[in-house]
Formats: sequence, C-alpha cells, structure tokens
Amino acid sequence: MTNDIDSHKFACVIARTLDDKLGKDIAILNIGHVSSLADYFVIVTGDSTPQVKALMEAVKERMKTFFNRMPLRMENDAKNRWNLLDYGDVVVHILHKEERQTYAIEKFWSNAFSISEEEWKETSKEYGTYN
Repeated sequence: MTNDIDSHKFACVIARTLDDKLGKDIAILNIGHVSSLADYFVIVTGDSTPQVKALMEAVKERMKTFFNRMPLRMENDAKNRWNLLDYGDVVVHILHKEERQTYAIEKFWSNAFSISEEEWKETSKEYGTYN
C-alpha cells in the first residue's frame, strides 16, 4: 500500500487498527485548528497493562506495513500504563482505563472537533481486518 496519505485518513486507520485489537472508547480529536502540536489525537483505552502494550505494538506494526511510517518518537510511563506514539501529524495516546479517567484528555481539548466512529470506520474500511 502507499505511504501517501493525509493525516485525517491516517488517524482513521490508526483508530481502525485499535478497534481491530479490541481497544475501548476510541476517540479521534481534530486539534489542528487549536494547536500546532499535531493535526489529530487518537485516544484509546486498554483494559490491562499488557493490552496497552499490545495496542501500541499493533499500531506501530500496521502503520509500518501499510504506509512505511514509524513514530517520530515514543513515550510511556514507568508502569507502561500510558503509551504515546507521535507520528508528527497524528499523536496516539494509549491509556489504561484509570489513567484515561485521571488525565481526561478529551476534556482538556474540548475545543477540538471529534471525528465520529461512523466516519472513521467508513474512511478506513479498506484497512480493517474484519471489515
């Protein structure tokens, strides 16, 4: 597949990957109009520390396979309960459920536009494992 993809579709494919791997409460925030950090945040909850790590690995693997893209940088906390993958235009936050509630990223970025699940699923349908 091609690595020529806009940030909106890239964020949608990441969300699809997380969904395929049973990530919970997937949210895509279009922050491009309120910040220069990135165009989109993709946020997902993992039920356990191993799932948080597995979600991170799945995104890294599939984005490399589909688009030949690796994160510009990666971060995680000492207990591996919050992983961050920074692709430049898209930043992925993979959090354990307690950290997601504590840090409330969506509330902090309340001026961002949300991309609906219906939209990201439609936009990324050709990249889904289970369609």
